[in-house]
Amino acid sequence: MPHSRTGEGDQKAAHGGVLRRLGEWCARHFVIVIIAWLVALVALQVVSREFGGAYSDNFSLPQAQAQKGLDVLKAHDPQAGGYSSQIVMRDDQQPLTALSSQMSTTVADLEKLPHVLSAQNPLSAPATPSGQQNVGPLSDDKKTAYITVRFDVQPSTLGDDYLNGVDTTVQPLRSAGAEVEYGGPLGELARPAADDRVSELIGFGVAVIVLLVGFGSVIAAVVPLLSALISVVGGLAILGLLAAAFTFATVSPTLATMIGLGVGIDYALFMLTRHRQNLIDGMDPVRAAGQAASTSGHAVLVSGCTVIIALAGLFVSGVSFISLLGVAAAVTVVSAVIGALTLVPALLGFIGRHIDRYHVRPPVAETEAGAGDTPQGTWHRYAQRVERRPLWFLSAGVAVVVVLAIPLFSIQLGHIGDGADPTSFTDRRAYDLMADAFGPGSNGPLTVVIDQTNVPQSQRSDLASKSQQSLDKVQGAAVVTPLTPTQDGDLLVGTVYSTKSPQNSATTDLTNRLVDDTLPDAVQGTDAKGYVTGTTATQVDFRDIVASQLPVIIAVVVGVAFLIILAVFRGLLVAVKAAVLNVLSIAASYGVVVAVFQWGWGGPALGVHGKVPIESYVPMMMFAIVFGLSMDYEIFLLSRVHEAWLRTGDAKRSVAHALEITARVITCAALIMVSVFAAFIVSDNIVVKMLGLGLAVSVLIDATVVRLLMVPAVMTLLGRHAWWMPRWLDRVMPHIDAEGAQAGARSASS
Repeated sequence: MPHSRTGEGDQKAAHGGVLRRLGEWCARHFVIVIIAWLVALVALQVVSREFGGAYSDNFSLPQAQAQKGLDVLKAHDPQAGGYSSQIVMRDDQQPLTALSSQMSTTVADLEKLPHVLSAQNPLSAPATPSGQQNVGPLSDDKKTAYITVRFDVQPSTLGDDYLNGVDTTVQPLRSAGAEVEYGGPLGELARPAADDRVSELIGFGVAVIVLLVGFGSVIAAVVPLLSALISVVGGLAILGLLAAAFTFATVSPTLATMIGLGVGIDYALFMLTRHRQNLIDGMDPVRAAGQAASTSGHAVLVSGCTVIIALAGLFVSGVSFISLLGVAAAVTVVSAVIGALTLVPALLGFIGRHIDRYHVRPPVAETEAGAGDTPQGTWHRYAQRVERRPLWFLSAGVAVVVVLAIPLFSIQLGHIGDGADPTSFTDRRAYDLMADAFGPGSNGPLTVVIDQTNVPQSQRSDLASKSQQSLDKVQGAAVVTPLTPTQDGDLLVGTVYSTKSPQNSATTDLTNRLVDDTLPDAVQGTDAKGYVTGTTATQVDFRDIVASQLPVIIAVVVGVAFLIILAVFRGLLVAVKAAVLNVLSIAASYGVVVAVFQWGWGGPALGVHGKVPIESYVPMMMFAIVFGLSMDYEIFLLSRVHEAWLRTGDAKRSVAHALEITARVITCAALIMVSVFAAFIVSDNIVVKMLGLGLAVSVLIDATVVRLLMVPAVMTLLGRHAWWMPRWLDRVMPHIDAEGAQAGARSASS
C-alpha cells in the first residue's frame, strides 16, 4: 500500500503555501498586479527599442578546419580572406560586354563602400580555358556574369542602410536594362524582414475556437490568450536587450514566439481550469485562485523548469549559435511561467465569479461527472477499455510510432541552400541565374588553402605539382582551378567546384573527401597543412560538429528528464516509461519531417522548392524543445495518477481517474499548441517551416498516440509495480512535488 512521509508532506505544504499566498495576493490586489505588468511591458519595449541589439547569423567555429583555413588566408592575403558574396547580372537583350562602362563604374563604387575589401570585374577576368566547364564570372553567351565582392565582416550582419548603398552602386547596370540580384550573405541581408503576425493570428484564432468548443466560456477563452500574449511580448523585449550583448540567430525571435505562445497558453489554461473547478466546488474567487496556484501552479513551475533544463542541454553542443537558440526559447518560457503564476491569478481576481457569464455552450469544468472520487464520464469508460485490453492498445500505439519513424533511418543532415527559398527572394533568383549559366556547383565554391610556410623553397615546386595532381583527380569535382601562390608565396590557393548544388549530399561528400583524404595525401611528407574553407565548407563543418554532439545532447536531456520524473513521482518504472515513450514519439516526429522535406512528400505544398536536407541543428532543437514540452503533459497526467494512487492504493483505477479529470484540458492544450506551431508553416523561412511542422507533429503524437494509447496501457500493465522505488534511491533523491497536492488539501480544509 502507498505510504506518506511527514517530512515530505511538510516540504510540499511549504512550497504549496508560498504559491497559494502568491496566488491569493495577486487575485486580491489585481489592480496593482495588472498595472505593474502593463508598466513593465511598456518600459521593456522602450528600453529594448533604445538599447536592444540586432539578430545575426554571424557565428564562428574556432576549432573547425574551415575557420582555421580562413584565418590563415586572412593573415597572408587579407583581400582574399574576407567573406565573399556575389552580385549576379543577366541581360537577355544584349551581351553584358556592351555595358562595360556601367560595369566599371559599379565595381569602382562597390570598392568604395565600407567593409569591402575587393570587387572583381567579371569583364576583365581571364577567359575560361578551352575544354573546361565555365564557372564564371562571365558566361559563354556573355549574358550572365557575377561580381565577387569580399567583405571584412559577414555581409548579412550589416543593416538596411548598407543595402541602400549597394543598391545605389548597381543602379547604372539596372538603368541599362540588366537584371541584378544579390547572392549569398548579401542576398540574405536583402531578404524581407520576418513577419510572424500571420502565424500568430492563425494560432490565436484556432486557440479561441478550441477553447470555446472545449470549455464553452468566452471569458475563460480570452484569459489564456491575453496572458500568453503579454508574457511573450515582455519576453521578446528582454531577448532584444540580451541581443545587445550576445549574437542571437535571426530565427531566435520567431522560435521564442513559437515556444512562448505555446507554453504560455497551456500554462494559463491549466491554472484557469483548476480555478474554475474550485469555484464550482464553492470557493470564493480569491481563495480559488490561491488554491489553483498551489496545485496547478506547482505543476506549471515544475514543467517550466523541465522545459528550461531540456533547453539548457543544448549547451552540451559547444556551439554558441545553438546554445543561444536554447536561451532565446528559455526566455519566453520563463516569462510564460511568471505570467501564469502572477498575471493569471490577477486576471481571475478581476473577473471574480463572472468567468462563465458569457458562453457559447453550457460551460464545463475538469470532468464530466464532477470532482468526486468516482467519475464515470467518457474518458473514464475509455480508460476501462484500456484496462481490459492493455496489450492491444500498447501494440497499436507502438505500431503507429514505428511506421512514422521509418523515414528517420534515411535522414540527411545538411544546410538548406538558397535554391529552396521562394522566388520572391533575390538570393533565390541569383542562385537560379548562377546555376543556369555556370552549373549548380558555382553557388558553393570550395576554397582550397595549402599553408607551405614551413616548407623549404626547394620543396615548394614539387608540393604544388603534387597537390594540383591530387586535386585534379578528386571524385565529385566539376572544375578545379590551378593553385596560385599568394604574394608572400607562403600559401597555395585554388577553388574546387562540385558537380552538384551546395545542399546536395554529394557536395558534402566532396568537402569531406578533400579534408580527410585528398589534401592530407597531397602534403604528406612535408610540413605543409591543407584546409578547405568558404561558406559551404563552414556549413559542412557545422553539420559534422552538430551530428557528433546530437547523441550527447540526447543522453543528457533524457537523463535529466528521467531524474526529474523519478524525483517527482518516486517510481523507477514510471521514470523509465516516460523517457522511453518520449524518445519514441520524438523519433516519429523526426520521421514525418524527413518524409515531408527530405523525401519531398508535401514539401511543394508548403512552399519548399524541391527536396531539401534536414537543417543540421533542427533535430537537436526539436529534441530539446519537444522533450521538455512532452514532459508537461507527462507531469500533469502522472501527478493526478500519483495523487489517486496515494489516496486509494488502486493502481489501475488511478489511471482511469486521472484520464477522466485531465483528458479535456490536456487535449485542448495540445490542440492549441499544435495550432500555434503549425501556423508557423506559412513562414517564408524554411527552417521555421521545418521546426513548426516538427513541433506540431510531435505534440500531436504525444497528446494522442502516447497519452491516449501507450501511457494508460503501460501504466495498467505495470500496476502497483510502476511506483516501486529502491529504498537507497529513495533516500538520495530530492523530493519534488508536482502539484502541491498535500498543501492544496490542507488549504482546502482550513
